[in-house]
Amino acid sequence: MKRLLITGATGQIGSELTIALRRAYGEANVIAAGHRRQPDADLVQSGPYCTIDVRDADCLQEAVRRYRIDTIFHLASVLSAVAEQKPQLAWEINMGGLHKVLEAARQFGCAVFFPSSIGVFGPGTPLENTPQVTVQRPNTIYGITKLAGELLCDYYHHRFGVDIRGLRLPGLISYKTPPGGGTTDYAVEIFYGALTEGRYCCFLKGNTRLDMMYMPDAIRAVMVLMEAGGKNLIHRNAYNVTAMSFTPEELAAQIRRSIPDFTMDYDVDPVRQAIADSWPRYMDDSTARAEWGWEPHFDIVATTREMLAHLAVKLARQKEDHNVTP
Repeated sequence: MKRLLITGATGQIGSELTIALRRAYGEANVIAAGHRRQPDADLVQSGPYCTIDVRDADCLQEAVRRYRIDTIFHLASVLSAVAEQKPQLAWEINMGGLHKVLEAARQFGCAVFFPSSIGVFGPGTPLENTPQVTVQRPNTIYGITKLAGELLCDYYHHRFGVDIRGLRLPGLISYKTPPGGGTTDYAVEIFYGALTEGRYCCFLKGNTRLDMMYMPDAIRAVMVLMEAGGKNLIHRNAYNVTAMSFTPEELAAQIRRSIPDFTMDYDVDPVRQAIADSWPRYMDDSTARAEWGWEPHFDIVATTREMLAHLAVKLARQKEDHNVTP
């Protein structure tokens, strides 16, 4: 990889992956591309930034040509809960955008990273120790677009020889960017509630077990996979990866080890609860471990410690900035 383009660079994954890639490959060689969301200052100041609507093939191809891109990290996507509210938009962006990225990659000889999700599984999938290859019948538009995306990526690799790699990511936990409309967002929101109010109202049932991952592990997984030798990759696309599996009750109990008076209530959102109930409780990621050496570094204990420490600093700075008189 020499010249990289990140679509969806202002999102939860993109904002952190862009910075990590710039550290690894040079600031001038990593082009961040966003659409509507206002980019953070460090994203704009640390390297090239451009505006791209992934539904616009001409705009996308022009960026690839102008910046001499050889690898595209395609992160632009409508997430699960928002997708259920806007299914037509989700299809246009998640599928239409991916198709245009793959066409640009085919025409210009680019490699591609495509993030899939635990959302590709459905009620007929084994919920525990979910295999790498298993029944995939998602019942959400988000899951359908991600599954169709996996298949389309496989097609472009086998039909046109495009080097496409991807991960089935679990719920992601990050202190740097706010939640973006996902079913696992409670695992980020809960830390804000704990530190600002000492309480949180969860939109999932307390015993809802789901796969999770701290963002630094996710960023490292993306980069390790994209650097792996192609001859060792049998599946290439849609690798199961996970780091931990817990329920809202278990996460709340972990937070109470640092904030003993923290309390949690429940106001269950039936839409997001139904989505969560169709997803795996924990995946089997042995294929990723065997083919390219995947191994997580953060469990629930380390993640909780990191989130509380970093978010406390972030919130304190925000408070100071708010209190400063212009």
